[in-house]
Amino acid sequence: MSMSRAKDVDEYIERAPRELQGRLRKLRETIKAAAPQALEKISYSMPYYGYHGRLAYFGVFTHHIGLYIPGSAIQEHKKELAGYVTATAAIQFPHDQKIPFSLVTKLIKFRAKENEVAAEKK
Repeated sequence: MSMSRAKDVDEYIERAPRELQGRLRKLRETIKAAAPQALEKISYSMPYYGYHGRLAYFGVFTHHIGLYIPGSAIQEHKKELAGYVTATAAIQFPHDQKIPFSLVTKLIKFRAKENEVAAEKK
């Protein structure tokens, strides 16, 4: 699925297929609720969230929505992610399955805490 560069996250979601827009809005809301202080912008043509460094990106593709989060968060929650395709810093949520929003909250909060600790050490 080709998503041309959007100027902001609202436009990114509006350009997604209509049947996926609700899932993307809910994912956005979940990330923002888990890290309300995070900066939201478009980076690498995807929604990006940063707080003391990178928290996460997400993107919509033909068969899934990808959540891109540093690998430490994926490793910490690998048992809970066992039913999903994962890579070092990526999780795929297939369009025909529910997104585990409570798990997304845990992942974002974990990463925000990691970033806070790293920032305090600087």
